Amino acid sequence: MRAFRIAYDGRPYSGFQRQPDVPTVEDTLLDALRELGVLGGDGDTPPDYAAAGRTDAGVSALAQTVAFEAPDWLTPAALNGALPGSIRAWASADVSADFHATLDATRRIYRYHLYAPDCDDGRVREALEALAGEHDFHNLTTDDEGTVRELETQYLRDGDFLVLTFAAGGFARHMVRRIVALVQAVGSGASDPERVERVLGPDPLDGGEGVPTAPATPLVLAGVTYPGVSFDPDPDAVASARKAFGERRVAALTAARVVGDLWRGVE
Repeated sequence: MRAFRIAYDGRPYSGFQRQPDVPTVEDTLLDALRELGVLGGDGDTPPDYAAAGRTDAGVSALAQTVAFEAPDWLTPAALNGALPGSIRAWASADVSADFHATLDATRRIYRYHLYAPDCDDGRVREALEALAGEHDFHNLTTDDEGTVRELETQYLRDGDFLVLTFAAGGFARHMVRRIVALVQAVGSGASDPERVERVLGPDPLDGGEGVPTAPATPLVLAGVTYPGVSFDPDPDAVASARKAFGERRVAALTAARVVGDLWRGVE
């Protein structure tokens, strides 16, 4: 059994998990393993395959983790040979025969890059402190079960952006993005700080009282922790990933300049 760290730019994909008729990260990854001859006898997935979790359409990852029975030659660099530049394996770890990438994860970390030039940092801090700890987040997810979570929160002001970091053993569906929307509403003054207490309360919030879901593309799955497992970066794979994502970074910066030209020029 070997576990692989997978980084991907989620913008071109309709999420991580396989779906019919739309491009997903997992479909692309399994296509690469099929090309390399690593799939199991059923031709669908490698033996004992599992992933750390799902990410929604447009969400990116630095530390998505997949594990399966892999031949000795399958290094992250070898896997990259069959992957597009938007998806890169960059580290691996040999793990026990009973390792499960989903069930053995004890901590997951998400980062959200929120454009928030008008948010007051003091109000943002107050909202994040109120959200930290163990709460029932039933008003911040579409899930009906598993809504009680213990949440850690941090933020960093980076110019016009707030980098919001959230850590927990696991997250309910859309939980992170709805937390971001709530923090932004409080930070901008659109909602009072007391709204956090109402959202965390036992009563369901319906209709206009509900919390919307923030956009997906600023969100990154930044970390997944497995006790006793240490991932070794593959130097060739790291170089390949930095080159591939560097090219995508330049393309995004160039696109931003073009849109900025339009924004400045329209009067």
